[in-house]
Amino acid sequence: MTRARQDRVLALLVRENDWVTAATLADVLGVTPRSIRTYVTAVNARVAAGVAIESGPLGYRAGTEAASAQRAATATDAGTPRDRLHTLVRLLLDSPDGIDVFEAADALHVSSATLDADLARVRGLLGGTELTLERSSSRARLRGTEMAQRRLLSRLAHDEMDAGSFDLVALRRTLGTGSIGARAFGPFKSDLVGELGALGYYVNEYGISDVVMHIAIAADRVARDRGLGAAVGDTKPAQAEIVGILARLTAEHLGVRLGAGDLQHLATLVLTRVVAPGASPAAAARERLDPDIEVVVREVVGLAASEFLVDLVHEDFILRLALHVQNLVQRARAQAWSRNPLTRSLKSTYPMIFEVAVFIASGLQERLGIPILDDEIAYIAMHVGGRLERSRRADQLLTATIVCPGYYELHELLRSSVDRSLGQAIEVVGVETRVDPDWGSIDSDLVLTTIDPAVAGDRIVRIQPFLTDADVERVQQAAARIRRTRRLARLRAELERYFAPDAFVRGLDGLTEDAVIRRLGALLVARGVIDDDYVERAIEREQLSSTAFTDALAVPHALGMTATRTEIAIGIAEPSIPWGEGRVQVVALVAFSEADREAFQTVFEQFVEVFSERDSVQRIVRRGTGFAAFLDELVAVVDG
Repeated sequence: MTRARQDRVLALLVRENDWVTAATLADVLGVTPRSIRTYVTAVNARVAAGVAIESGPLGYRAGTEAASAQRAATATDAGTPRDRLHTLVRLLLDSPDGIDVFEAADALHVSSATLDADLARVRGLLGGTELTLERSSSRARLRGTEMAQRRLLSRLAHDEMDAGSFDLVALRRTLGTGSIGARAFGPFKSDLVGELGALGYYVNEYGISDVVMHIAIAADRVARDRGLGAAVGDTKPAQAEIVGILARLTAEHLGVRLGAGDLQHLATLVLTRVVAPGASPAAAARERLDPDIEVVVREVVGLAASEFLVDLVHEDFILRLALHVQNLVQRARAQAWSRNPLTRSLKSTYPMIFEVAVFIASGLQERLGIPILDDEIAYIAMHVGGRLERSRRADQLLTATIVCPGYYELHELLRSSVDRSLGQAIEVVGVETRVDPDWGSIDSDLVLTTIDPAVAGDRIVRIQPFLTDADVERVQQAAARIRRTRRLARLRAELERYFAPDAFVRGLDGLTEDAVIRRLGALLVARGVIDDDYVERAIEREQLSSTAFTDALAVPHALGMTATRTEIAIGIAEPSIPWGEGRVQVVALVAFSEADREAFQTVFEQFVEVFSERDSVQRIVRRGTGFAAFLDELVAVVDG
């Protein structure tokens, strides 16, 4: 556990790329600041020269040798409990007749009691894998199908990899150093992606990396005489194309001849991770689509658009999402889930988009009878985000008036330059060519002026007659400042309406997620805002996907907006408490009513934005000792 926490501290600092206080790191990990200092010392000891983690008055930050320390961690993991566990699993998987417990203990240089404890941990890994661990006297043996054993290897490999991204070094730690190396897999992956592109496929790079991991596992198992055997059923034409490519490339680059069963299985994985053919018209793409799945997707998307008041009902979007869901159904049936390294960032940066994706995933899960994991929800969020980005661009434009006294066509050239350089951020609605314009009558969001204005204001930006890069940057900064100010002003007005003094709790020590939701929910039930059913549905929503949208904030809520009015119950945890795969310090149980649907995006997305800033979180948590103090600090942070 200590080594894992050291790695977590280092990973957090690398991700932040800035100074982070010991107290903040301690809150994230659920330890004391003194422990953080110990972890930093241990991480720095991994590198002989240089500094992996820098220390200073502002706390800690990743140093010049941070990457070297991360690589050193992987190289020195041998002998750690996790490495020993993975080695033990490999021994069991490679030995159809089982292993001798005492011989394995000697080989791993541990006592038989330690190995018994490790076997108990192996049993803990087998839940839901269709594998069982049998123990008879001194022998231990895994029972289950070859496919189930490969899924176990896949799980171990993902545990070794950071954020689900493909890491061949981590994969070789799972499969053993005798497995296929990077020198072979680099060209293999490049050729595979190239040939799939030549067939007209858009390749999901995240998905294809996951497929390469499965190919590595298959190659390793076949090399050990553990192939899948014969193909099952008829091979479809699209499958046959992929089978031919895989057979040729694995023999050429990996030196392994895969059997029919392995090739069919891997071809299916490739096809379920490849987007619809890029060059094909919609009619051709629809030919590949199961009509029943299209009907379900169309229904669920329509409900999501109505529930969240967003523009999703578009034929191109529905077709692409339906093709993705068709692949998702096949992955669910094969239990071959696709990891998404963007899951954490999508959830924290675009909480509203992720929430729409959770709603869609819930509807698909109910109607199609398949489980949908967080990483798969993130892929749906990528589809949703792409669609909403197209429909929201016009709403994000600010209006601008150019003030440029007339001299030949100078004002026309300036307007053309503004449109070309800033057209995606602002819309020019007027041009004043007088040297003494009526400044008070200009009501656009921004005023871009080449002369000194008679009045001052944040919306007025001084620019040159011939637009420079510095001018463009100043206008962009002013536009961003105005948008943020307006968003936070709306948020402040909404938050002051939705908080109540008797829906505030400080101190959540020792409570589970469900218990926290029930405790906060009881406060809103007592106020007549929601009923007990809403609380239970909020717990069900939490089971779909964790509502820990940042490293400090969880926002549990039910999917349906059935509250009598919109209100927020706040719980402050100091120290932090476990939530999902991380820890949080603030829990905001949100009850939304049907009448306040339009406020949902403002409150939800901007509230998460406030708590994504570490300094703001620490200020609110430390000083918000009571409801009044909490609200004062929150409003102060919103006002900047």
